[in-house]
Amino acid sequence: MNRDWKLSQESFDALLKWLDSDREQAAMKYEDIRARLIEIFTGRGSADAEDLADETINRVTSKLHEVQDFTGDRRRYFFGVANKVYLEYLRRKTPQPPPLPPVDSNQVELEYQCLEHCIKGLSEQNHELLLAYYGSDGREKIDQRRLLAEKLGIAPNALRLRAYRIRQMLLECVEKCIERSQA
Repeated sequence: MNRDWKLSQESFDALLKWLDSDREQAAMKYEDIRARLIEIFTGRGSADAEDLADETINRVTSKLHEVQDFTGDRRRYFFGVANKVYLEYLRRKTPQPPPLPPVDSNQVELEYQCLEHCIKGLSEQNHELLLAYYGSDGREKIDQRRLLAEKLGIAPNALRLRAYRIRQMLLECVEKCIERSQA
């Protein structure tokens, strides 16, 4: 859209005439369209729903000379333009990370102590398997896991399941440890 374009009374009158030849009916349609646009943008989680609705209306108004022959429901045309406006809004909007919950250092320390306790309770074989399975990153991780599966004489899926089961046992152990400590 031409950023220098401004909605004038003349443009607004042309929009109303495009919506309906009866000015009162056109005004009611305009209000209905604007309210519906605000609903749509609000439903999509936009905090700027009214601004986006106004931007949509301005864009349609600025293109009236191109859409004079438009046949069909005029509201649908607005909703199509609204879709484009919303996509542009998403591209412009900087993503906001979700707020982090406050950290309770005592809770973190308790979880860490419980994890250490539970790891010590693992068999040596399971302990070594976890260290080897989770001990690398990137391409090295893939190679390490393939070699580990070969060493154990099992398929990569079986290794994945074994590591998952050990991790689940650790999780249950840590949760029980935390419950006991907090009781």
